[in-house]
Amino acid sequence: MLREVWPFVDDCRRTGLPVALARLIGRDGPGARPLGATMAVAGDGTWRGSLSGGCVEGIVLDAARDVLAGAPSAVIPVSPGGHLLPWEETPSCAGELRVLIAAAPADPVHSRITTALAEDRRLFVRVALRPPYPWSVSAELHQLPQCEPAFTEILAGRSKLLLIGATDLAAIIATLAGSLGRDVVVLDPRPGHVASGDPFGGATVVRTWADEWIARHPLGPRDAVVALSHDPRIDDRALRAALSGPAGYVAALGSRATHAQRLRRLAEVPGVHRISGPAGLDLGGGDLADTALAILAELVAVENGRGGQRLREGELPIRVVGPVAGVHG
Repeated sequence: MLREVWPFVDDCRRTGLPVALARLIGRDGPGARPLGATMAVAGDGTWRGSLSGGCVEGIVLDAARDVLAGAPSAVIPVSPGGHLLPWEETPSCAGELRVLIAAAPADPVHSRITTALAEDRRLFVRVALRPPYPWSVSAELHQLPQCEPAFTEILAGRSKLLLIGATDLAAIIATLAGSLGRDVVVLDPRPGHVASGDPFGGATVVRTWADEWIARHPLGPRDAVVALSHDPRIDDRALRAALSGPAGYVAALGSRATHAQRLRRLAEVPGVHRISGPAGLDLGGGDLADTALAILAELVAVENGRGGQRLREGELPIRVVGPVAGVHG
């Protein structure tokens, strides 16, 4: 998706490097990445992103470098087994891909995308699928120029992850969650509870009570709250505030005995059954990184309506892909 590669695209633009984008706009059969998956290839040969998880990237890189060298933009067919010899077995995901390879958009489209991602604003991005493959953007779908066929992607604002308590575990979760595209906010009212440097991976750290912050910044169904302070005076206020709204994932750290005490304290709170406690999937790990992984794994499973079982034991599609991009016309 554009969000995955845009920091690279923007860096290249700032340094004067041309960039070609390869975007997955169609597929005949199964595949490892959703429609809208994007690779960005710079004029110095460096690149970011993936269209298939690895089996077509070499073909796409060559085509993108041709566009950078002056070849016209085009929609090309790409087959995962296209580079194999006749006697070599093709991958099971050997459906043909349709890939648009074109220069990255210039201003004002580039700036609008950069601003929307930086400010977590929704933006619809459309590229026409006929030469010269023009780009257009708008905050409202109906305001985009009508053109057929075209590929449209929705850049939605990042979901928020509130971590209650500026702890070592919160620092690890914040760092991992940032790489998952979450807008992480660490809330802790204790003025002396300050870690040196930036252990929270660039997350926003606010010295305030969580319920006061949530009152000023209402949460939505895509947002999550994880209580980590292990101090009931802090965690309980955060959980009460989180349960009063539609946050999709509300969890609290602690043993089963600790959670049982918590449930007794909060018994009168509507929706108390929504608290995931003890937080996390049963991965069996004991150190902080294992715990952080377990909590984030549960968060991802819950927001996708999954139970978190081993893939080898399930029969549902491996990936749940929302309606973030598509072709019309």
